[in-house]
Amino acid sequence: MAETRSALVVDDERDIRELLVMTLGRMGLRCDTASTLGEARGQLARNRYDLCLTDMRLPDGSGMDLVAEISQKHPETPVAMITAFGNVEAAVEALKAGAFDFVAKPVDLAVLRDLVRHALDLNEKRKSAPPADAVAARLYGQSPAMATLRGTIGKVARSQAPVYIVGESGVGKELVARTIHAEGARSTGPFVPVNCGAIPAELMESEFFGHKKGSFTGAHVDKPGLFQSADGGTLFLDEIAELPLAMQVKLLRAIQEKSIRPVGANIEVPVDVRILSATHKDLATLVADGRFRQDLYYRINVIELRVPPLRERQDDLPGLAEKVLQRLATAQGRIFPPTLSTDALEALRAYAFPGNVRELENILERALALAEGDSLTAEDLRLPRPASATAAQAAVASDASASSTATTPSLMVPGQPTQAIDPRTLNPRDTASSPLPSYIEEIERAAIQQALQENRYNKTRTAAALGITFRALRYKLKKLGID
Repeated sequence: MAETRSALVVDDERDIRELLVMTLGRMGLRCDTASTLGEARGQLARNRYDLCLTDMRLPDGSGMDLVAEISQKHPETPVAMITAFGNVEAAVEALKAGAFDFVAKPVDLAVLRDLVRHALDLNEKRKSAPPADAVAARLYGQSPAMATLRGTIGKVARSQAPVYIVGESGVGKELVARTIHAEGARSTGPFVPVNCGAIPAELMESEFFGHKKGSFTGAHVDKPGLFQSADGGTLFLDEIAELPLAMQVKLLRAIQEKSIRPVGANIEVPVDVRILSATHKDLATLVADGRFRQDLYYRINVIELRVPPLRERQDDLPGLAEKVLQRLATAQGRIFPPTLSTDALEALRAYAFPGNVRELENILERALALAEGDSLTAEDLRLPRPASATAAQAAVASDASASSTATTPSLMVPGQPTQAIDPRTLNPRDTASSPLPSYIEEIERAAIQQALQENRYNKTRTAAALGITFRALRYKLKKLGID
């Protein structure tokens, strides 16, 4: 005999309690009720529930406190908040506190039934899901910033609300998205990541929503889209700021209606996906500039999750570097991972890491390949020189050549006439023994990297600052191997 599912309804209005109990009872749930926060705590202490619905305002406290307590003490019980119509701020706070979802008053019974079915379905998936794997363990760090991030991830993983992950390039936004998926009720479903900037505009609709056979030239078979591939799981939209406006409209409808229409199809197909999105750009600024739809921004930004840059978690650097070296050594078949010397660790601490964790991984992988011993030194890391050292070297070079009649050419960065870069400070090798093309490439690489950093890695502004076209900048980035 199947076990009867139970629900706890918490509301101080008798009519609302009776309506909810009647609706849930018809769905086969046994219901207990509470009109105060104290009564609800007593019920939770005595019974286990498959679902809890609680009002925001209660006579002896806030429903938000109940949400937080259930998330902490009864994580297996999904809880939904009942809020006043239009109170979006309260709904968002409830989701951040660990609520599964929310429903507005006056309660729409069709919406309520869908919410309950979804909660119970995901609860069953959670029971049968394997424990979270090593993905969460890769979010290494004991710093306050990382502890806060992991705590927030634990809360939002239980929710089904869209999450907007913001952070600089290289901080690990996709890793955060994978962790949210792995620790949530959808962990048994697919995780589908997509780089929105890598899909040609003319193929976007087909890639996202799929197409039917014969819908356009070359469509020889039916093809499912990304939404269908992620059905029952999570769709991660990386670099969502790169979506053109026309596609933003279609994406908004798909998220709102929870259905998509493949290219060439006559009917819409329902899809059940959780949307996670990320970008290193400031979406609020893009909205103000008219380059990103405000309604889509509010739809995806229900919960905003900021991933801290590496420079804000310097205390994590030694342990993080050790973890990276262990992983790299295992991949290369080494029995023992190399260690970092004291001077190498000091050099890493002094470096700003504009590329964050991704740059740290690249630096250590390069050092591991080029080092001869089992201990990596500061010289093995080959870190870019800090600005102060470069300026000092330029001053020494200027003093040494003061008596010479020949002048040393300097490279001026367009748009920044006050900064002159001595080419000799950009190349650690003896320029007399360097081939001219390589020497020029190193000068270009240094100028582009400097302009990228000063323009916060915005390629459009960087191209304008350098006095070249966007297409020319993309060509040079590819040619010079700049990520």
